[in-house]
Amino acid sequence: MANSPRTWLILSHAFNMDGRAASQTITDKIPRLRERGITPVVISAVTGHPDPEIEHHQVLPAGPSGLRFDIRHYWPRRLKSPLAIKLAKALSAVVIAPFYWIERACFRRDSHWSWYFSAYRKGLKLAKKHQPEAILSTGGANSAHYAGYLLAKKTGLPWLIEVHDPMIHGEWGGSQRSYDWCAYLESLFCKYGDVVWWFTPEARKRAKARHPELGDHGHVVYPGALKPDFHGATYAKGDTLDISHSGSLHPTRSLKPFLAALARARELQPEIAKVVRVHVYGSGLDSVTREAIAEYGMEQIVVPHGRLEQDPATGKSGRQQVLEAMRRSDALLLVQGTGPFTEEYIPSKFYEYAWTQRPIIGLRRNNDDIKALFDQTGNAMYHEDETEVIAQAILELYRRWQADELPDTGRESPYSVEAAVDQIVDAVDKTLSEKGVRPKA
Repeated sequence: MANSPRTWLILSHAFNMDGRAASQTITDKIPRLRERGITPVVISAVTGHPDPEIEHHQVLPAGPSGLRFDIRHYWPRRLKSPLAIKLAKALSAVVIAPFYWIERACFRRDSHWSWYFSAYRKGLKLAKKHQPEAILSTGGANSAHYAGYLLAKKTGLPWLIEVHDPMIHGEWGGSQRSYDWCAYLESLFCKYGDVVWWFTPEARKRAKARHPELGDHGHVVYPGALKPDFHGATYAKGDTLDISHSGSLHPTRSLKPFLAALARARELQPEIAKVVRVHVYGSGLDSVTREAIAEYGMEQIVVPHGRLEQDPATGKSGRQQVLEAMRRSDALLLVQGTGPFTEEYIPSKFYEYAWTQRPIIGLRRNNDDIKALFDQTGNAMYHEDETEVIAQAILELYRRWQADELPDTGRESPYSVEAAVDQIVDAVDKTLSEKGVRPKA
């Protein structure tokens, strides 16, 4: 069926994008896939960095909304002069604008929807050239999955699907057309996917309830994270109690619940306001967090660092800088949020946190899966409405910090990328050994 070594054709809109969870989830798997004898051939958007270690093809989307997004990343990689980059971006925006507004009037889908045209065309050529064993489509952009479906249908190759965020949920905020499209894609997974995996048991459970035909081809794979290279960064008590939050923030995943608890802790012990600092990496402050900072008077406590880019002085990527900051922190903060699918979702940053050996404070809404994962790492997870309980946890953290009793936990993370890849490859091998089990579209 395949060349030797085995080849998988991987469709991932986000690939080698510094600091992006959708990229990190698949990029981190590549070394272990190669160790397992699988040669990855990747098709991605132009938004990430070309990978020098593997065969990596980058293609632009076909539609104007996708071009409008991707072109902002395209020119800086092709041009050297800042002025030339600005002019190219401005000219591109002017040329694309009329077509963009026509598309927006006719299609109510995400901006990346048209990427599947380009990925499919490139995939056909690569499938003919490499004769891959399987096609793997992975999130976040749904267009990668549709391209995977079309390629599997055309070539007859097995289709492997990694589902990141739940495709649909009960509190849909987008258009009906967008909902119908995502529901259609989910039905394709469950009907024609040879091996499909979600990141939580609840996500798989709900998808299977909607599509019983999924049968036993649906799996749960905790994605884990590669053991980071912290470049020698170590923890040492400093003059401030530094609590770090890494990852995106938005109104449904804000720092307000934690800041409310911190405000209560400050009422009980006012002196903590002088030393506690909440560092925010990887994201700007969302509107709800900004309002909470103003409401509680925490302008000097919350320190936004934003999205870090490569440091020209050290050559360290933004991700590397954040990893080292996490490793040096007194504690880490993880906020699951209140979005419509939080019961089916575990923030990917958790898996990176678990490697730091630093204490983690977790806030959840209604998700038993994430609480179980926290329990296994020896960290505390609180319901975000438990303001008084969280305040007491902050005060206990402060007491331990004062006494210099916040050493590394000494625990290795139980959630590795290697374990995730092994689970995936074993499931694929089992499926490939079964003849005629799954229908093809």
